Amino acid sequence: MRMTNADVARILYEVADLLELKGVQFKPNAYRKAAKNIVSLTKDLREYQKTGKLEDIPGVGEAIAKKVEEILATGNLKYLDDLKEELPAGLLQIMQVAELGPKTAMRLYQELKVTNIEELKQAAEHHRIRGLKGFGEKTEAEILEGLRQLEGRSRKMILAYAYPVAMSVKEYVAQNAQVELISLAGSLRRMKETIGDIDLLVGSDDPGSVMEVFAKNPEVSEIIVRGPTKTSVRLRSGVQVDLRVVAEEQYGAALQYFTGSKEHNVELRQLAIAKGFKLNEYGLFRKDTSEVVASRTEEDIYKALGMVSMPPEIRENRGEIETSLKGRLPRLLDLKEVKGDLHVHSLASDGSATIEEIAHACKRRGYEYVGISDHSQSLKVANGLSKERLMSNIDIAHNITDIVGGIKVLVGSEVEILEDGSLDYPDEVLRELDYVIGAVHSKFKMEEKEMTERIVTALSNEHLTILAHPTGRLLMQREPYAVELDTVMEAARSSGVCLELNAFAERLDLNDVHCLKAKEHGVMISIGSDAHSLAQLDYMFYGVATARRAWLGPDDVLNTRSLDGLFDILTS
Repeated sequence: MRMTNADVARILYEVADLLELKGVQFKPNAYRKAAKNIVSLTKDLREYQKTGKLEDIPGVGEAIAKKVEEILATGNLKYLDDLKEELPAGLLQIMQVAELGPKTAMRLYQELKVTNIEELKQAAEHHRIRGLKGFGEKTEAEILEGLRQLEGRSRKMILAYAYPVAMSVKEYVAQNAQVELISLAGSLRRMKETIGDIDLLVGSDDPGSVMEVFAKNPEVSEIIVRGPTKTSVRLRSGVQVDLRVVAEEQYGAALQYFTGSKEHNVELRQLAIAKGFKLNEYGLFRKDTSEVVASRTEEDIYKALGMVSMPPEIRENRGEIETSLKGRLPRLLDLKEVKGDLHVHSLASDGSATIEEIAHACKRRGYEYVGISDHSQSLKVANGLSKERLMSNIDIAHNITDIVGGIKVLVGSEVEILEDGSLDYPDEVLRELDYVIGAVHSKFKMEEKEMTERIVTALSNEHLTILAHPTGRLLMQREPYAVELDTVMEAARSSGVCLELNAFAERLDLNDVHCLKAKEHGVMISIGSDAHSLAQLDYMFYGVATARRAWLGPDDVLNTRSLDGLFDILTS
């Protein structure tokens, strides 16, 4: 089996988790750093291996490089197998439950003989956990809630992980079956933050040949169902992909139907009935004669119903049908309109690239500017910058602007919002920065009133420009902290602070609903990739997709401004 970068990283992450379960110090973080940087590479690991440059990858030293070579050669790692023999494999599953770290998992194993998810559930339901020292009813209830969340997300995938997989399969089918009518469908086409299975739709009058090509993809590990017009497969990664083939003449109707959402389609069918039509996946028909009115394209379907065809991202039955009927659909943000990225981490804190490398990468993307926003001094786990190192970063950035040319390097900081709402640097340091991003990375379990007051206090600081990932959630890992967002948004509007749509794969925070609410409050959004590697700069794509789901246009987003326009806002 040919191992991908993601396959290698998965094995290294598993090693880190098992080492942490054993209580080993330092090594788990080393393996995680290597895994994080490997999965972020833009080139295949074998290219580094062939040229003897595995150790050039940040975090990959001599010992880990040898393990990477073993994985690439054999598809396996003996060191991991040895670790698995020492501990029950189910403990890794237990660590996927929110709030359960390695120390807690080991205590449950040692004191209650809990070795897997099912045994954990039984222990919680029979109230055995609350009897352990340091535990209680609240902890037990949190574990049960974490188990419910884990069950709910077992077949879900984060958008940023699903989308590249889907595009790879789509391109394989398009090239090898030589079809032109092919598209993503379902929630992935609507760019929802998490999705279930991947849906592909093809328009072809020769479905058999398309199915043959689809089933022969080297990434397919199992054919679940194979029929004349629909085939479902499981990829080596475990992802299920469903391919449906329809006649070319019916492609547009099928694409509209299988894109959804269900709620959008129900409303659209009711509109069709009211206008004397019937609508399904085969086309739009006159109700009385069954004559086909439209079916070849989505545009034809919507036009026949007196509407303008709308972007898939907003098809959620949130007023888009009524707005389209009135001819008032807004112009949504386009990725090309983003002029820069203001949330990027460099090697100075917990990033993997130098400021110069970041500047070159952003220049290639056509950006006018990039903002370096490394962590502040209190976040030790992310190698937060002391005041002296931060000042040095400012000097470096000025030089890089001259060296690279054609792009302005700005220096900000992702500054910790401390428990009392104060910021992690004094005002005399903050005023030296081009902009300041405030962020909460600690004390997530504060009561809603306290957390709201903490953030509102930070928003009153005259130097704060952007509030980063305002709810603190991690998709499929951590729920948002308790905070009254309407109060935060009003405070942001009063202070002229932007709220961030953090585009990092696991965040997408604010989500689409909250971004729309921010717009209604009159608050501007800043979209930042929160990139910790050059490859992660591409996360901007998912931030823009989320902004589109929120009906945001370029005027609603800070970093669509040109450099001069940006400075007008930053200095106002």
